[in-house]
Amino acid sequence: MKQTDTLAAVRLPATPGAPPARHTRMVPALRSLAAHVLPPLAILALLVGIWEILGSSPGAALPSASRVIEDSWELIANPFFDNGGNDVGLAWQILASLERVAYGYSLAVVAGVALGVLVGQSAWALRGLDPLFQVLRTVPPLAWLPISLAGFQDSNPSAIFVIFITSIWPIIINTSVGIRNIPDDYRNVARVIRLNGLEYFWKVMLPAAAPYIFSGLRIGVGLSWLAIIAAEMLIGGVGIGFFIWDAWNSSLISDIILALVYVGVVGFLLDRLVAAVGNWVTRGTSAG
Repeated sequence: MKQTDTLAAVRLPATPGAPPARHTRMVPALRSLAAHVLPPLAILALLVGIWEILGSSPGAALPSASRVIEDSWELIANPFFDNGGNDVGLAWQILASLERVAYGYSLAVVAGVALGVLVGQSAWALRGLDPLFQVLRTVPPLAWLPISLAGFQDSNPSAIFVIFITSIWPIIINTSVGIRNIPDDYRNVARVIRLNGLEYFWKVMLPAAAPYIFSGLRIGVGLSWLAIIAAEMLIGGVGIGFFIWDAWNSSLISDIILALVYVGVVGFLLDRLVAAVGNWVTRGTSAG
């Protein structure tokens, strides 16, 4: 056997005191996790502690955190109960609201991106439509509800329309800004290689404007969730908004607070979902 083969066959001992490779990889991951998780947990614990102290004081108008858990434990422990009609668990209430949001928001995404591309590409469309958009987007969401109820004669499509008309404006505006900010070099290259309209749309326009578009989509999904909660308070039926209003009429303050916590968590998850999709599509260039 050659000398080089003999040396290669000998396993060299690990350097004394050197950490294993697996441990070396885990340390940065744990530090990153701690940096992102510990600060919000600390703030949350502080706020819950203040809430508990204030709610436990004599004469407090609102219940403490422990009292909310005690009063609404059945809702927490059984989120999927169904006793028929509107008497269902919070999970079904939230899913009913999310279904309406899915319909209204999806329509807003399709129409908003299409109109945003039109306004961003055409100066004539910008001059003609932008003033109309600026007027309509200032109308409060609930102001559309009587008109939609009169037009659709049904509460469910009316709520979907309110979501649509509320969330479409940031999508239009951000998309149009993204289209107008496409570098001229991209347009010139598209002309040189003679891309047709459809190829230019998919290969140049959408990728270049995607960070702006997803910024609008994140704002839009937040507005969608806000709009459905407010609309459901008036239209009734199954939904987290009506659950909150019905709890108020029954003086169930603890149930209201629990529902508000769920609303906030779901809204946060919706925003994180759209942000994650945007980060994946734009390879990390989308805002937020």
